[in-house]
Amino acid sequence: MTTGWVTHERYYWHDTGTAGGPLPVSRWVEPMEHIENPTAKRRFANLVAASGLLPHLTPIEPRYAEPAELTRVHTPAYVAEIEAAANNGGGNLGGGTPFGEFSYEIARLSAGGVLAAVESVVSGATANAYALVRPPGHHATPAHGRGFCLFNNVAIAARHAQEVLGIERIAIVDWDVHHGNGTQDTFWDDPDVLAISIHQDGVYPPGSGPVTDVGGPGAEGATINVPLPPGSGDGAYRAAFDQVVVPALDRFGPGLILVASGFDANGFDPLARQMLHSESYREMTRRVMDAAERHCDGRLVLAHEGGYSPFAVPFCGLAVLEQLSGVRTEVEDPYLPIVENYDGRLRPHQAEAIAEAAQSAGRSWIVQE
Repeated sequence: MTTGWVTHERYYWHDTGTAGGPLPVSRWVEPMEHIENPTAKRRFANLVAASGLLPHLTPIEPRYAEPAELTRVHTPAYVAEIEAAANNGGGNLGGGTPFGEFSYEIARLSAGGVLAAVESVVSGATANAYALVRPPGHHATPAHGRGFCLFNNVAIAARHAQEVLGIERIAIVDWDVHHGNGTQDTFWDDPDVLAISIHQDGVYPPGSGPVTDVGGPGAEGATINVPLPPGSGDGAYRAAFDQVVVPALDRFGPGLILVASGFDANGFDPLARQMLHSESYREMTRRVMDAAERHCDGRLVLAHEGGYSPFAVPFCGLAVLEQLSGVRTEVEDPYLPIVENYDGRLRPHQAEAIAEAAQSAGRSWIVQE
């Protein structure tokens, strides 16, 4: 079996228009390309092709998610709102989330790409899979999109795995630098979905994702947040996996692991202030792969989320795909020495934040066998 690879030209045609980076144009904010644009994702796909890795991957054709699949997570009114706005030429959900005339259908294809990846892995056609989809999804709540997200791709895939594919317990690891608020909201009361978010404390959404958010009544402990201080690097993320993520996965024993794979914790990202590099992402991938081997016969799907450095994201993504596939290409990351020079060792204040998250995660665990 091989690693599945989902991407599609239409993903790069999702139109976010002009903006002032992540913010709308205003009187004193000159128009430029929106920060959530195709460039980083397209360059990721291009590097995969140029590296020689592509022949070692199994292409998975994305499909359009049906409205009934979207409404396993989103309200029918919200789905209808996006469709109607797109049919009228596009809209804006606020929070820097504009979309164009064809974005409803492209967002359906984005969600469907993750569905196709999950179906491939659960059926055994591929060992694991990476879905390079766009628009992203983890900020979209059941009734509202924000943060560049229209439909919550990972949440839709998790519900599909539960209700159609017969996977009872699903773990979601979100290493995007921003809090996975939409995923948390979706599964707040579900003890059979473990939602772990590692994010920069307070960066987006403001005030979202404190360690005290652990899930609703009857699902306490199924939500885990690891808010890391700005400036956290490889050492802090490794410690977070050692002390929080891996122990939680081992306690939970999932039948499938999904990863919301954002690369915006890299040391060059314009929307956050963390210090990861390509080897950090390789290591995090190794650890979730090991957990998947222990608990669910290796069933693991990664779905692309954020990451806005067009030069760094491709190398972070390639490292993940190399680890998933077990194939190391001849590509060397030229940006790796720069970020390593930032010195990402675990600092005392970072260790304190991780210890607090570990204490919170272990305090009220009710979803263990």
